[in-house]
Amino acid sequence: MESMTTATHLFHSLPPIASLATVTVPAYYSSAATRTQTTSLQIACASRRNLDDDYHATLKALNSKGRFPRKSLGQHYMLNSEINEQLARAANLEEGDLVLEIGPGTGSLTNVLINSGATVLAIEKDPHMVALVRERFESTDRFRVIQEDFVKCHICSHMLPMLESRKALNASLIRAKVISNLPFNISTDVVKLLLPMGDIFSEVVLLLQEETAARLVESSLRTSEYRPINVFINFYSEPEYKFRVPRTNFFPQPKVDAAVVSFKLKQAPDYPSVASTKSFFSMVNSAFNGKRKMLRKSLQHLCPSNEIERALGDAGLPTTSRPEELTLDDFVKLHNRIVRV
Repeated sequence: MESMTTATHLFHSLPPIASLATVTVPAYYSSAATRTQTTSLQIACASRRNLDDDYHATLKALNSKGRFPRKSLGQHYMLNSEINEQLARAANLEEGDLVLEIGPGTGSLTNVLINSGATVLAIEKDPHMVALVRERFESTDRFRVIQEDFVKCHICSHMLPMLESRKALNASLIRAKVISNLPFNISTDVVKLLLPMGDIFSEVVLLLQEETAARLVESSLRTSEYRPINVFINFYSEPEYKFRVPRTNFFPQPKVDAAVVSFKLKQAPDYPSVASTKSFFSMVNSAFNGKRKMLRKSLQHLCPSNEIERALGDAGLPTTSRPEELTLDDFVKLHNRIVRV
């Protein structure tokens, strides 16, 4: 385990990715359509060229490894350091924080996190990006990168030793934070993995596709967007939509805008009171499997319809209730009346 730096060394100077006046665009992006896209990206970032991680610096970094963004990995690189700074502020990042970053890419967000005084553990699937950020931040002892697929890795085995080591130096540091510009293709899987980890993380701040962000955080009752994932999110956290990020801030430019959301994670004593979380979410999923059905029909494999109707009435709900009409508290009340663990 790497030794942790004391407060007097928290602001070591970090090596920037130097900007170039001209950059070779990878052949993969040399079509006319892409040249048009590239021009718009240059315009979008023209006012930010004094910052370390703009369009030219990102392409230079990718060229240094002979790489281009891979669709299979959901890679879209952030070109605006101001957005990265807003991400850090959304997480109330403080000097001395321990941060998990998923998919650091060329290190643009990493640079902001470390310069804010944080120690960063990065998980990156692409070995070429691992080599790039390892070289970029080799002069600081507040950065570690691991080459793994986040949705398959055992993150607790990486985080717990680091937390224990830092607690010995700072008793007030109890939990870490997650701040990440996520690869778009793994966002829901990451949310499902992280939110039950309130014993390790206090806050999760993610940049997601805007449609996904709105669906996860703002879906309302009695709408087609209200799903089991919304019950799950509210069970384990307090979600909040922070701000929209226009698509022109990325390379390559995606077809949709992005948004930043935060999840303040609850700890086990603050979870809704259910005898078994496994049986609770099994019931919720069963309820939504028959979304257009009344609960007395979709849940009758758990107990007879008349018992479901009685439980709904005892919970103050209509006996004709459908799953999209129930809040988290409603599902908890129903579960505790009909499920025998």
